[in-house]
Amino acid sequence: MSTDTHKRTFVVWVEDQPGVLNRVASLFRRRAYNIESLNVGQTHEKGVSRMTVVCRADSDTAKRIEANLYKLVNVLEVDDITHKQSLVRDLALIKVRATRDNRDEIVRLCEVFRARVVDVGPENLVIEITGAPGKIKGLVTVLEGYGIEEMVQSGAIAMTRGVEPAVDRRNENRPTLVA
Repeated sequence: MSTDTHKRTFVVWVEDQPGVLNRVASLFRRRAYNIESLNVGQTHEKGVSRMTVVCRADSDTAKRIEANLYKLVNVLEVDDITHKQSLVRDLALIKVRATRDNRDEIVRLCEVFRARVVDVGPENLVIEITGAPGKIKGLVTVLEGYGIEEMVQSGAIAMTRGVEPAVDRRNENRPTLVA
């Protein structure tokens, strides 16, 4: 058995139906796999949603996760993109205390991190940043000195790089996987 446990990123295309998210999350819960990040959204294909799931797993466990996902009726396709060239991004909104004296300084820090101010209040700023979790953590570390009032960070979204042929996921044959 392999012991190379590290973060794995799965992209899962599912039918856009009520209860699908619950069934996918329950599969992870029943098998005691901890989901570190989960993001679900629409795709360009009518009736198809896309999940990005990040969890820790060795290569054997990753194969079992993929096989078990394919057993779910509403799952159309699963792709473990961990070792593929891919783009992975998180989004964070950070509300930080800002006075007249330090606003310009905070805005300049945002420019360094390619973040942007999306709301200005009398005593705070709301900053939006997208990127790798490390980039977001770096900005948060710098802003802590000013006083973070509130923060929210999305789960990862991911997409492989390059050109892949268009796929009709509703009509594609599922691969045979051993569980």
